[in-house]
Amino acid sequence: MDDIKFMKRCIELASKNIGYTYPNPLVGSVVVYNNKIIGEGCHAKYGESHAEVNAINSVEDKRLLKDSVLYVNLEPCNHYGKTPPCTEAIISNNIKKVVIGSKDPNSLVNGSGIEKLKSSGCNVSEGIMNKECTELNKRFFTYHIHKRPYIILKWAESKDGFISPIKSVETLGKINWISGEDAKKLSHKWRSEEHSILVGVQTIIDDNPILTTRFVKGRNPLRFVLDPNSRIPLDSRILSDSLKTIILSKKENKLIPNYTKEIEFGNINLIIESLYNMNIQSIIVEGGTKTINHFLNNNLWDSIRVFKSNKELGKGIKGPDINFNKFNLKNIGDDKLYQFDRLIS
Repeated sequence: MDDIKFMKRCIELASKNIGYTYPNPLVGSVVVYNNKIIGEGCHAKYGESHAEVNAINSVEDKRLLKDSVLYVNLEPCNHYGKTPPCTEAIISNNIKKVVIGSKDPNSLVNGSGIEKLKSSGCNVSEGIMNKECTELNKRFFTYHIHKRPYIILKWAESKDGFISPIKSVETLGKINWISGEDAKKLSHKWRSEEHSILVGVQTIIDDNPILTTRFVKGRNPLRFVLDPNSRIPLDSRILSDSLKTIILSKKENKLIPNYTKEIEFGNINLIIESLYNMNIQSIIVEGGTKTINHFLNNNLWDSIRVFKSNKELGKGIKGPDINFNKFNLKNIGDDKLYQFDRLIS
């Protein structure tokens, strides 16, 4: 049996739904009979059937299940949530062998699914392509193991290292695009993959962004603004559409009470704790230099992504001080993308 080939297919199926399964993980599953896939499925959206159930249901001749192997990139759940436990579906269909990529770190599962299958007489293999399966669900793993969101720091800067020009009365509230069209589309694709996006209030004041995925097809992230002293302009575009925005502040802004959430601002860890308590699994930080430096200086990041333009500004607001020597480099249109991703531990 080619375990690697079939686990790769599970990962491929799961990857199709990145950004749509929160708070659930990305999961794909295949059913194999005589070394051929006879059924497959994935978890498409929170509240809908899980991958294992969809894979089992897709098998036309259910008589083959008792002699089949079920592959899944993450340990089957063993608890009742929006749907019944996947272990029940596997056991009730007399599947006697299950191959699992990675163990589920969620305290509601965390090995109990594997134990349930084994106690029912199932032959269980685990750890097949564990590194790749864990990487696929890096957001889910970070949230459950480290008790914080997966954090991406992203910005664009000019060739001479400026993140923004100095704003004047005339340019206040207008975005000055540093990167090109290809980089903008990729940035919006990234937004569609994450649970939320965060900027500082100065970015709202300076650029008046809307922080959506309008350049690509994809879901919009939940929008957060760090605004400890309630400085956000009431005519900000981020407050004028139907998409959800949460203003994190020291106290309720009585002019926009439905948008405000009071949190403690003593240090960045308190902000991260608040996001975790709101069940935020991942966040892409697109704030200015000050906001990004809060995360950098406290070593709170999992991925850094920087677009470097060919444009020169000559003067302006300097970008974060980063040594790009160990970063991966690729060309995105006329821009260069520097990216560094930490391994999940």
